Amino acid sequence: MDNDFGINSKLDLYERVIPALNCKKRELEKLEIKNVKKEDIWNYLLKTRWENIKGLDLAQMVDDILNLDNELLVKYLKSSNESNTSQEIELL
Repeated sequence: MDNDFGINSKLDLYERVIPALNCKKRELEKLEIKNVKKEDIWNYLLKTRWENIKGLDLAQMVDDILNLDNELLVKYLKSSNESNTSQEIELL
């Protein structure tokens, strides 16, 4: 974590990207994709994109959020809901 920006934990990092998560959530709503929470977007990217990346920076995370493939997210959430996966924020 980068202490220069006040990021000391995954929770701090999550809080820093909330504006990007909110932006993506609004985009999804405009596209009539309802019931997607910002926590869903966070968890999806943690599991599918960021889990094994070393040296990931805040700018790349924001870029990943804003350029997320909406269709892949919806498919992931549908399969997660069918598996009864918890939708809480995961801080791996």
